[in-house]
Amino acid sequence: MQLLFRRIGAIVAVVLVIATAFFTLGRSSDLDRAEVQILSGGDTHTFQVEVARTAPQRAQGLMEREQMDADAGMLFVFEGAGERYFWMKDTPLSLDIIFISESGEIIHIANDTTPRSEKIIPSRGDALYVLEVLAGTAKRLGIRAGDQVASAAM
Repeated sequence: MQLLFRRIGAIVAVVLVIATAFFTLGRSSDLDRAEVQILSGGDTHTFQVEVARTAPQRAQGLMEREQMDADAGMLFVFEGAGERYFWMKDTPLSLDIIFISESGEIIHIANDTTPRSEKIIPSRGDALYVLEVLAGTAKRLGIRAGDQVASAAM
């Protein structure tokens, strides 16, 4: 009897590992990918991003991501422009959060956010899009409020 319980336990453990792997892989592969360009001071900076369009995708965001390439990011697309509020809960990476208006203009940048913080980060204006990139990227590239952002995903 004890051997039977061990075998059932082992099978359940294997099924859980496989299900977790499929869920994790499916979660990131479900997101569309796009190129985002930021025109800043005569320079164009290009990022390869995942696009979060649905409420569940936006809620998941970059939570639990341990690493990200320097030219990567996530673009959040909302149904309408409005004040946006983000936080870093369950996000181990420090990020720059770039809030973008309906016309593609950067309205605010929250630089070097604190990983896993529950502090609310406001857009400070009506944003239709939000771009998250690695912390320090905006300063390093000279990206600032007033710069223009373009993407086929916008």
